[in-house]
Amino acid sequence: MSNKPCISIIIPVHNEEENVLELYEKLYSTLSLIEKTYEIIFIDDGSTDNTFEKIESIKDCKVKVVRFQRNYGKAAALSCGFKKSKGDIVITLDGDLQDDPKEIPRFINELKKYDMVSGWKSKRQDPISKTLPSKFFNWLTRFISGVKINDFNCGYKAYNNYVVKNINIYGELHRYIPALAHWKGYTVGEIEVEHHPRIHGESKYGVERLLKGLLDLITVTFLMMYKKRPLHMFGGIGFLLGFTGVFISVYLVFLWITGVEIGNRPLFMLGILLTVIGAQFVSLGLIGELITNSRNNDDYIIKYDSYELENGR
Repeated sequence: MSNKPCISIIIPVHNEEENVLELYEKLYSTLSLIEKTYEIIFIDDGSTDNTFEKIESIKDCKVKVVRFQRNYGKAAALSCGFKKSKGDIVITLDGDLQDDPKEIPRFINELKKYDMVSGWKSKRQDPISKTLPSKFFNWLTRFISGVKINDFNCGYKAYNNYVVKNINIYGELHRYIPALAHWKGYTVGEIEVEHHPRIHGESKYGVERLLKGLLDLITVTFLMMYKKRPLHMFGGIGFLLGFTGVFISVYLVFLWITGVEIGNRPLFMLGILLTVIGAQFVSLGLIGELITNSRNNDDYIIKYDSYELENGR
């Protein structure tokens, strides 16, 4: 018989020693009621407390743990979890006990209609310093991506396996997985989920995430529109600037032929500048095309992997 599980639960954790055991108990209580086999994958994202030891103390062969050499961020943890997952259904949730495992059956049921389902923390138990910027980014992402969901940044999501195997996330792009999935052609649904206040530990997100969120949105917009054709963007800008520069230069040459002095004109410098910048943009587009066709490598180092130990490597 195959040992392949039906459900993979992926939980990125960083310094959550007070939460992981209680989270496991809640997951076990919920999953034991579902008539499906499962695995729980903890990705320890470089914790400096006893998070790893707490997970290791769980005596359950269905619990796997991967430990990073250092803190690489949530996107790297999810990417690693996606690659390790074996289940036909993949569910991600945070390790801070704010996501309620009781929602899992609802996610599974909703996956019958969509390729992926995102959670919506409609009654979010967070301070306004987190909820207000989140509302703005959700509105902006919804407007740009065309994905009609309310909460892009919710870590509580469910996927059919083929979705996670075909999405490449890095940096901080985990915030925009629904947009990336939509761009790939997958259908995206949403359900409201209960959100609990954090009781133990501290939030890992500060004010700096606002700037990162905006930059990530620019990245996602570029990936959705020009990832496979960067020359179309940079080349278009380059040709526009270049042709403007050439037009100005031709106009000045015509004046020079008629005897007008052009060497001390600011327009002369502008024509040369636009021509050079245009050529640089086209070159940048060509470099982008080369990068697009190169292979993306993982940018994290695994310190401990129970999968490898299980296979005797």
